Amino acid sequence: MSPGQAITIVHLSDLHFGGFADLTQIEALASFLPTLGATAVAVSGDLSQRARHGEFQAAHLFLQQMRAIAPILVVPGNHDIEWWKSPLGLMGERLKYAKYSRYFGQDLRPVVEAPGIVLAGALSSYGVAFGSLTWNIRDVAVKGHLPRSETNRVQKIFAAAPPDAARVLVFHHNVLAGGLSGRQGLANWRSAHRRLLATGADVILCGHDHQEGAGQIQGALAVSTSGTHSHRVRGGRPSVFNLVRIDAQAVHIQHFRWESADRRFLPSDTYSFARKGPPKVAVSVAGGDQGL
Repeated sequence: MSPGQAITIVHLSDLHFGGFADLTQIEALASFLPTLGATAVAVSGDLSQRARHGEFQAAHLFLQQMRAIAPILVVPGNHDIEWWKSPLGLMGERLKYAKYSRYFGQDLRPVVEAPGIVLAGALSSYGVAFGSLTWNIRDVAVKGHLPRSETNRVQKIFAAAPPDAARVLVFHHNVLAGGLSGRQGLANWRSAHRRLLATGADVILCGHDHQEGAGQIQGALAVSTSGTHSHRVRGGRPSVFNLVRIDAQAVHIQHFRWESADRRFLPSDTYSFARKGPPKVAVSVAGGDQGL
């Protein structure tokens, strides 16, 4: 990537088409996002609430509108899979993703390339699966996990990418603890962190926690966590999506917050992180410096 070149990614997550979707926000996104000049659009899972046909049909129509803006990458979230059709994978893995795949394609781990960028999707949503189980009953069918095979696959994709391309990894579950919930989205997250650092990614795009975030893994790998556009926001906070800009030196994550009174999204805090390794950089240009 040349010094003057920059990549812009619209990062959405947790649209939850169905009974909890905020349709006013969805309509505002459809009209506002085309004005942002995005290089690509990434949707990090939970397009539906109950993995129903009507919910997927509404999400499919919305994504068709987004495809008119820029190339789009979408991955499934835990709400998008019918895990009860194959708990613990006893009836095979494809069965629980069959309905999602009907609307969004058979490739659950898509790769999208655009000028200056490679986006790799990874699968973290398996429902009730051995790798996602913990001792907390609340985690059943909610937690995700990243098998070693997933991080190894992504590492190979990024290793084969052009040297100057921005490398963006997209999956559903939050990789850093939620700000209000304090919960990690991934089981065995310490192991996942070590392997994610080795993938060569410049930034991870995720969601799941229904609260926006911008941070780093060990001061070396930027993480963009997008919020939800449903009525299930944490702590009554406004909904947020992220705009991720990548230049030769840094990853910049800007929050766009929903203003319900004006029915529009307004730019909010921006965080900037060095692309390659230490020192730690976490600067907010709105609201003061915020260390991580």
